[in-house]
Amino acid sequence: MAYQPIASGNAFYGSTNPGYVPAAEGSPAMFAPPTTDAFGPSAPPANMFDSVPGYEGTVAGGGGGFLPPPMPSFPVPQPEPGPSQPHWNIPSITEETARDAFALFVSSKCCYSSAPVKDGMITNMEAFNTYRYRLETFTESRSTEWSQEPYHGQPVDAYSQPSPGPWDIPAKPPAFFQDGKQVIKVPYTSSIKSCHVCVGMGRTPCKDCAGAGNKVCWVCNGSGYRHGDDRCSHCSGRGRENCTHCHGQGSKECGTCHGKRQLLVYINLTVKWTNNKEDYVLEQSSGLQLANLSKVSGKELFRDSQYMVYPVMGFPDPAVVQAAERLVHDHQGRYSQTSRILQQRQTIELIPITKVTYKWKGNSHIYFVYGNEFKVSADNYPATCCCSVM
Repeated sequence: MAYQPIASGNAFYGSTNPGYVPAAEGSPAMFAPPTTDAFGPSAPPANMFDSVPGYEGTVAGGGGGFLPPPMPSFPVPQPEPGPSQPHWNIPSITEETARDAFALFVSSKCCYSSAPVKDGMITNMEAFNTYRYRLETFTESRSTEWSQEPYHGQPVDAYSQPSPGPWDIPAKPPAFFQDGKQVIKVPYTSSIKSCHVCVGMGRTPCKDCAGAGNKVCWVCNGSGYRHGDDRCSHCSGRGRENCTHCHGQGSKECGTCHGKRQLLVYINLTVKWTNNKEDYVLEQSSGLQLANLSKVSGKELFRDSQYMVYPVMGFPDPAVVQAAERLVHDHQGRYSQTSRILQQRQTIELIPITKVTYKWKGNSHIYFVYGNEFKVSADNYPATCCCSVM
């Protein structure tokens, strides 16, 4: 049977517009404001979705939370101590490197004179060995939500056989320590439901005219006349004009089911891979702000990558050893509750910091050279000028 849209003889949605009374010949138009009935629910009702074993907490629009991974059916490998590091190499920079880095820094500043670089004399170079311990825990988490789309003949497979559990559905992770996301439609959860927004009609009342199909004429403000007895030519004296948003129909195609009147509802599984990274930077007394160090890399002294790492041992600075033990235990306890740990990696970098003291025009000044990139910080550069752009 062909689908017939709900409309009256005047093309109004549902019933004839009670707010519009045609004007009698020679008398002013009469109108009342259209009724403001609700346009249907915005959220799907709870009974719209089936109960699927293993997915009882799934709700529409997310919010069901992450699904904890099942207990492994076989013993997981235990962390093992990494290789011993009897010699920790501590490199230092030369005076020539410090001078070249300073010259490059000054040349990048339009208001800095190069005189201190050319004429200044380095009087002292002091190295500060600053370590950065980094722990990365690569995890996989899974969450589910009910989703919907207009039904136009897609396969329906709900209850044809049991649905696989959320952690039984295969997903291909990216390379270790790279974030990623995959959305998978859970097999055997798809079913057809009547659209809850339009109540299966395929159309919804126009919100601009409240389903009336017409609105007060903006020219005569609903009176039907412009000046005295001059009938309004815009609305032909009716006092109302057709709604331009719905073309006078009073209804528009449902934006949820796209006029199909039915929805395909199913469970979506979202798989996220996250590299959870945390750093510990050893405090140093050089005077350089720690915030500068986040922008540079260091010389890698130690690297250990396993399914589960063991806190680093044998490092000469006990503060780094203590930080490693704290972060490893914290990550393994925290992330195993809501996700599956796939791999861990720990590294120790030496971030070289050299405090350079130089003399220029009889006064002493300092600057810092830090990181593998030989970045320079010189907060109190002695030869600056005011620049103005004409």
